[in-house]
Amino acid sequence: MADLTKSFEQAVADSKNLPDRPDNSTLLKLYALYKQGSAGDVDGKRPGFTDMVGRAKWDAWNEIKGTDQNTAMQQYIDLINDLKG
Repeated sequence: MADLTKSFEQAVADSKNLPDRPDNSTLLKLYALYKQGSAGDVDGKRPGFTDMVGRAKWDAWNEIKGTDQNTAMQQYIDLINDLKG
C-alpha cells in the first residue's frame, strides 16, 4: 500500500513534466483517476450548465464511481507512464 501511494505521488509529480500536453479527453481521464484515487467517489451536486469545465470534470469522475481507490491509483500511474513514453 505504501509503495502504491509513493508511486501515485511520483506519477502526480511526473504529470507536470510530460513531453506533450495530453488531449482533453485524456486530461479528463487523468483528473477522474486522480480524484478517485485520492478522494474516492464523487460527491456533491453536478455543476450547472454554465460551468462547462466543472461539469465535464464532474462527469468524468462520476463515470468511474465505485472504482476502488487502489485500482484508480494504479490506472493513473499506468496512464502517466504511457504518456511519458
